[in-house]
Amino acid sequence: MGKTALETRMKPWNLSLLLISLAKGDGLTFQNNDRIVLLGNTVIERAQKYGHLETALTLAAGEKNLRFRNLGWSGDTVYGDARSYFGPPQEGFDRLKADLGRIKPNVVVICYGAVASFEGEDGLMDFIKGYNRLLDMISSAANPRAIVLVSPPPAESLGAPMPDMSKQNERLETYRTAISKLASIRKIHFADLFDKMKGSDSGLTDNGLHYTEKGYAVLSSKLVKALGLTPPTAKQISSKSGQDLRAKIVKKNKLFFFHWRPANETYLRLFRKHEQGNNAKELEKFIPIIEARESEIDGLKTATLKEKS
Repeated sequence: MGKTALETRMKPWNLSLLLISLAKGDGLTFQNNDRIVLLGNTVIERAQKYGHLETALTLAAGEKNLRFRNLGWSGDTVYGDARSYFGPPQEGFDRLKADLGRIKPNVVVICYGAVASFEGEDGLMDFIKGYNRLLDMISSAANPRAIVLVSPPPAESLGAPMPDMSKQNERLETYRTAISKLASIRKIHFADLFDKMKGSDSGLTDNGLHYTEKGYAVLSSKLVKALGLTPPTAKQISSKSGQDLRAKIVKKNKLFFFHWRPANETYLRLFRKHEQGNNAKELEKFIPIIEARESEIDGLKTATLKEKS
């Protein structure tokens, strides 16, 4: 059987992976007071629950103070499918555009592809088309200094009665290759989390897809390395100040989530706002509380960095 056009197009992409760990040759660098948006679907949204990823990135930045906003949305795609409430995906895409316009991040770290990969090669071209559209929107809405595309991590085979995920990992690898090529073409960073996570210990997910707290502890260190940064030491993470730092980050993330995705949003901002829309002003009162928690995070980070080894 002859090769399809997609197979022919993918061949040089596979070769490019032999040379690429970051599509943009240098590692990611942070500047003091950078605003960093973490964007993607389930693997990003669930990261805020445990705080490992943000803790690792905070410590990897050294004395630079960073401000993180987790805009992950479970089940989302590059088209914004999960972010729309009652309308088409464009509604969710526009919502994300507005969020980015308000936050104005200096750095955007993006991890999409886990959902799309279930479509296999049949869905790959549409995925890349949508990713390009998303990246164009991010550039126009926020004009960040740096954008990082992260390949989704591998799925995990947990044994019967759970399914064997080897075929899904083949599809994920195909999407990883496409994402790395996209980053190379656009001259933006690529962090190969898929490759870094291969060979990790088992038992890192609930169901083969969704990472547990243990899983995020492993994933976070691997992602920091994939970004070209040095992860914190085990002593720093396990120290009292390190544990307090992670706990404070989790609390801050909850506050931001309540501000960004409040309960009963239909009443506050959408088609029933004529009933309780006057209460939407209360959401802005979260901001000074979040900022106070971030000042505490800065202090705990400084203390944790003193734990050398």
